[in-house]
Amino acid sequence: MTLWGRMTSVNVQKVAWVLAETSLAAKQIDAGGAFGGLNDATYRAMNPNGRVPTLKEGDFVLWESNAICRYLVNAYGGPLATKTIAQTAEADMWMEWFQNGAYAPFIQMFYQTIRLPTAKRDPQKLATALDQLNAQYSIAEAALAGKSYILGDQLSLADIPLGASLFRYFDVDIDRPGFPALAAYYERLKARPAYRDCVMIDYESLRAKD
Repeated sequence: MTLWGRMTSVNVQKVAWVLAETSLAAKQIDAGGAFGGLNDATYRAMNPNGRVPTLKEGDFVLWESNAICRYLVNAYGGPLATKTIAQTAEADMWMEWFQNGAYAPFIQMFYQTIRLPTAKRDPQKLATALDQLNAQYSIAEAALAGKSYILGDQLSLADIPLGASLFRYFDVDIDRPGFPALAAYYERLKARPAYRDCVMIDYESLRAKD
């Protein structure tokens, strides 16, 4: 397998994290951001969106990070695999929840604190993003009460999009409400070598220069 994408991309980190938890090896090729290459004809032939990540296994090509994560677990099993169809559907639900509700304000928060130069940041946009993001995280906070992971005692695909966002959420300089279950969950994730290696990636190269 070959994975195209820069490791400072949260969407690439999700796939790398699943690969690591599943003990699968993939050659990683830097692409996107400062590495470029997304408009090359060869890359566009694989991924017409010109985004990362892209996974290729033999002649099989797949893009969209959540789809790649699902494929890896469905194809190879491993510790992230759920035991019942109902659990698989529940994991899918949580992946869709993050993508459709939390992802946009998470990206806006990151842009308003890191990606944009200070002069171009909008405090109102940041406040709105944080309100929206914290409203979504409050749902995860309730779901995690009394549990180690979203579905219970086992890490699953339900945890991947949410978990991949938490390193930056807890690391950037913002005011955060008290989310004790979410904070404890983040500490459990940090104890996992695959999470540290694939998600807790220095993002200083993404910081805008003032």
